[in-house]
Amino acid sequence: MITTNRKTLDRKYLNNSMDYPGYRKLVDDLLLEGKVTGPQQSESLAHYTKLNVQRMQRIDKTVQLLPEVSVALRAISKPQTWLVITEGWCGDAAQILPALNAMAGENPLIQLRLVLRDENTELIDQYLTDGTSRSIPKLVVLDTETLEEKFNWGPRPAPLQEIYKKMRTEGMDYTAIAQELHAWYAKDKTVHTQKEILKRLIES
Repeated sequence: MITTNRKTLDRKYLNNSMDYPGYRKLVDDLLLEGKVTGPQQSESLAHYTKLNVQRMQRIDKTVQLLPEVSVALRAISKPQTWLVITEGWCGDAAQILPALNAMAGENPLIQLRLVLRDENTELIDQYLTDGTSRSIPKLVVLDTETLEEKFNWGPRPAPLQEIYKKMRTEGMDYTAIAQELHAWYAKDKTVHTQKEILKRLIES
């Protein structure tokens, strides 16, 4: 008999989650007050968040799902919950969330829910990148009925994560790194995000 040690999510996180339109509204409403999600508040974080809103708006309108991704998503026959750990100021999240929203929209059995990282530190600490970093976004795909984790993914596509690690090792400053990351995303047009999640869905 094969046994698994998959995590089961505490339902309290879903009870405190929001849908994608709710998340977008929260980010927008906070910006109107000059604020951002999370405990840290600064002009720079507000600036990043404004840029992220523009990115999400653009990608929401332009994202195109790969045919094989649409086929696989529509074939899902058992309810899934896609829980994403995020923050409004996170540039990677702005590039990835619209794709996840479009993917979830392919099948009514997929429910996309979002929670804020800094309000749920016990949750993100279960999904540390390289065992040390609270990097976001993190996607946790769950069986909706049992809340058993099927797989998790993030904070960014594998090829870009390697580029990011290399830039960090070389000591590049944050602004330069961010420019490189967003240039990569613009060229990729969410393709790697879609393909990697598709692979994990098939494997799970």
